Amino acid sequence: MKKVLLVLLLITFAIACNRSKLPAIAPDVITEFTLNDTDDPAIWIHPDDTSKSIVFGTDKESNGAIYAFDLNGKILEDKTIRNIERPNNVDIEYGFQLNDSTLTDVLVFTEREKQQIRMFSIPDMKPLDKGGFPVFEDESVIAHRLPMGVALYKSPKDSQVYAIVGRKTGPSDGYLYQYRFSSDSLGVTSDLVRKFGKFSGEKEIEAIAVDDEKGFVYYSDEGVCIRKYYAEPSKGNEEISCFGGEHFMADIEGIAIATYENGDGYLIVSNQQKGEFNIFSRNANQFVKAVNLSTTETDGCEVVTVPLNNTFTNGLFVAMNDEKNFYFYDLGKLGLK
Repeated sequence: MKKVLLVLLLITFAIACNRSKLPAIAPDVITEFTLNDTDDPAIWIHPDDTSKSIVFGTDKESNGAIYAFDLNGKILEDKTIRNIERPNNVDIEYGFQLNDSTLTDVLVFTEREKQQIRMFSIPDMKPLDKGGFPVFEDESVIAHRLPMGVALYKSPKDSQVYAIVGRKTGPSDGYLYQYRFSSDSLGVTSDLVRKFGKFSGEKEIEAIAVDDEKGFVYYSDEGVCIRKYYAEPSKGNEEISCFGGEHFMADIEGIAIATYENGDGYLIVSNQQKGEFNIFSRNANQFVKAVNLSTTETDGCEVVTVPLNNTFTNGLFVAMNDEKNFYFYDLGKLGLK
């Protein structure tokens, strides 16, 4: 027991010694606490009044939830989805074709213990999935069927919406599954369209992000690099690049993509154990700088670049914090423009 305690103390000391030495940037808003373990956020922009936009965040446990927060960090109970069995990651897409006359924004998240993904409409928060869409059904190993990361892609070719899903562990190739959502008079269905993506086998893959406009999917092979592929299934499964690993202390975690109208932008990626975020250029994927946003052990993060209210005049960056909450920052604090 003494040896175990000594090892734990040494690990804690090592992490403390390697915390960021960059100036700490304080958040503008800290959310109310969740019940269990925060993990990943998503931001929904209200189409008529951006000050009424909602930040969703997963609370990762068997009695978990998808919390909804207003821009002051207060929990919106009527928008919160409870009794979810270990929700992990969450994403949002706009304008899903629900039927011939109806478009709706959708929220999709993984429910690990039920080996499925869920889909709800926003802002009325109605389930569209008849209880859930199973994932990784062809895997015989249970550990390979436990979903973690998810990102949504809306094709500029035909407006088709896809979910790209990762899992707790999996094979060295074909780690990600891509599902196409379709809707008819009987409801929404989810169909597997491809398997792709390399995995080093070193740690795990959780964070996934899609650049709809550029048509790229990025994901964190946690101990190795950020991997980049085409999001459009017809463009094939060859890896485009594996970059950035040398800029991380240990785990490469959450990925947020800041996009601007001129085509420029940034990838903001959590350097978890160092307490920093590494920023890469959107177009060349070159390292730009690191920032210390004063969070601890950040998993997921998300960003929007449009003004939302008097606090977030430059856009909003949201980061998970390891104290059962999320931190909100005006995007201008990151000094990206």
